[in-house]
Amino acid sequence: MADLFVSHRALLKRARTCRITGRVVEVTGLTVVAEGLALPVGSLCEIERAGDAPIAAQVVGARGDRAIMMTLQEPLGMGVGDPVTSKVGLQYVPVGRQMLGSVLDGMGRPIGGRTDYTVEAHYPVYADAPPALSRRPIQRAIATGIRSIDALHTVGGGQRMGIFAGTGVGKSVLMGMIARYTSADVIVVALIGERGREVGDFLRKDLGDEGLERSVLVVSTSDESPVLRVRAAFVATAVAEYFRDRGSDVLLLTDSTTRMAMAQRQIGLSAGEPPTTKGYPPSVFSLLPKLLERSGQTERGSITGLYTVLVEGDDITEPVSDAIRGTLDGHVWLSRDLANRGHYPAVSVLDSISRVMVDVVDKEHNAAAATIRRVLAVWHDIEDLVNLGAYTTGTNVEFDVAVRMKPAIDDFLRQPIERRASLPETREGLLTLATDIEALRTKLTSGTTPNEVRMAS
Repeated sequence: MADLFVSHRALLKRARTCRITGRVVEVTGLTVVAEGLALPVGSLCEIERAGDAPIAAQVVGARGDRAIMMTLQEPLGMGVGDPVTSKVGLQYVPVGRQMLGSVLDGMGRPIGGRTDYTVEAHYPVYADAPPALSRRPIQRAIATGIRSIDALHTVGGGQRMGIFAGTGVGKSVLMGMIARYTSADVIVVALIGERGREVGDFLRKDLGDEGLERSVLVVSTSDESPVLRVRAAFVATAVAEYFRDRGSDVLLLTDSTTRMAMAQRQIGLSAGEPPTTKGYPPSVFSLLPKLLERSGQTERGSITGLYTVLVEGDDITEPVSDAIRGTLDGHVWLSRDLANRGHYPAVSVLDSISRVMVDVVDKEHNAAAATIRRVLAVWHDIEDLVNLGAYTTGTNVEFDVAVRMKPAIDDFLRQPIERRASLPETREGLLTLATDIEALRTKLTSGTTPNEVRMAS
């Protein structure tokens, strides 16, 4: 009870005690300009319409004494001279322990699942990331339930990972598997810019009742205002911060970060920002770290962030993908070539990396993973020769090992959607596979000439 009053007192201290009013002077698309409205960027307003219900808008910029706003829905019926009134100064999300199983909209209001939970605190939507020196080192692995990730790109509690792929390669299905099979205490899922049909499919098919029981979903579909799409990512992060501060290990899944960046591009261009890299204004690249850096491990708990990135044209070097990859602690690349071959999950081992894996697994696990990557790298070099029939068995030990062990590695990396892979089971399978590889290498080396041995080494 004491904590409840503390949070409310803090909320009252930040609340505005007077209403600020202005009038609409210009309406263009979703952009509304009002004069006499001295409000900071991020404030919410209410615009009255003649003969219709008021419409909400958010301040996204300012020019002199004029505020530039974007409406949270289509501004039909709005005209010059309509009164504008400030609604709140800062943004907060009502949260509580009982909200697991809820589905929220971009404003943080329950729209499905459990809607009758008790509000215990209000967390700011737009907050600073934890100070660098307050972050605890990442030293413990957290299971995703995906064998190819847990074995070769192990995720640590509090790590931030990107899942990069083009369209139709299986990002959303992979996110649903992780939400069901992860060892995290709480899962917070942000579905941003998704089709309305896919939201229902994700709840029923990908997440299921098992996943929803320990999850909170924040949804903003592609037909909603860009303000809501950007806000949804920050609302989900605020919910994750609440559970983190209660000592939980939280898994934050954001699908997709790229669509949030595209929404911010709409906002920035509407506010008059100049387009810079491929039409993206500077605010997009300053917003990404503010969101991504809020995940991590603190003294109270951890937020492990998994952010999907929709790569335009399968080009991982395009501006948004490049900026996100440089901020995160690792990335998983989903290969269209593997997906087309029916290899699922389509994780490209050689194009993926976890920068904290060495800190969260033992030396035996790390050495076994290095063995697998070495064989896959050799196979990548000789695949064309093998497919063309130009490779002769016995010319090189490493080549022979790659040719013989590639089917076994592929079997290990494939995983049916309905199959959960525990971390101990994955580690045991990885060590067994690495032992088989080393045994084959020793056998082939002992039967070769000294010159071939030197070439193999």
